[in-house]
Amino acid sequence: MNGRQVWLITGAGRGMGVNFARAALAAGHAVVATAREASSVQNALGEQERLLAVPLDVTDSSAAEAAVAAAVEHFGSLDVVVNNAGSFYAGFFEEMAPEDFRAQIESTLFGPVNVTRAALPQMRAQRSGLVITISSTAGIASTAEFTTAYAASKFGVEGFMEALAGEVAPFGIRTMVVEPGFFRTELLGAQSTRYAEPTIDDYAERTVATIAAWRSMDGQQVGDPAKLAEAVVKLAALDVPPLRFPAGLDAVQLFETKARLLLEQASAHRDMSSGLAHEGHTA
Repeated sequence: MNGRQVWLITGAGRGMGVNFARAALAAGHAVVATAREASSVQNALGEQERLLAVPLDVTDSSAAEAAVAAAVEHFGSLDVVVNNAGSFYAGFFEEMAPEDFRAQIESTLFGPVNVTRAALPQMRAQRSGLVITISSTAGIASTAEFTTAYAASKFGVEGFMEALAGEVAPFGIRTMVVEPGFFRTELLGAQSTRYAEPTIDDYAERTVATIAAWRSMDGQQVGDPAKLAEAVVKLAALDVPPLRFPAGLDAVQLFETKARLLLEQASAHRDMSSGLAHEGHTA
């Protein structure tokens, strides 16, 4: 995908979404930057000829359709979607309120589902397009406490994008999932992270320690979101963008560890698994 593209970026009023918008604009693209409040986009990015700020709550499918319509009406096409908007509902599973678990899924799984569903008709008509979804290493391996809801949503995103890739490839549409490791974004800040209310004594000590650990990481993460945004813009320009992009050394190492673990698990009971066919049939 070369030349000027039209990008629609969700969650572009703060955090990594601002970096994605800046990188796309710096590369000469037009950007439809969305956020719950369009004013937050204007505050972060100012007013530019190739920038359109649009209000969007990604959990609202009608709002997603309206954002896509605004992009096409203003710029004439839609080439790249970046599903970036998200949140972090943190806590031990037993202590997390059911409505908070659902809210996590609505935000970071159904949010991308809604926006992608809204964008595909336009991309299909064009016979081109790229859907980028910002997942997480938590969608590959959940190695930290407090992440049951978040990991569930990100594992869902991984499966959604992987399955979608084959469905839309005949129309010239590609997908790419980005799995960032720890980047210095606002995800762990008060605006994005909501901690479950402690209610179970058995978890009390670990809850205190885990919250302290998460809060101590905020603002100290190694990853530079501006560099990640520039990398994503470069990958989007490739004729064949990768299906997955582990972002950061920690992400690459987690991929490698998970791959080894899966191979070990596949081999551990291979004989038993291989003998489960009906008699007289071979696998």
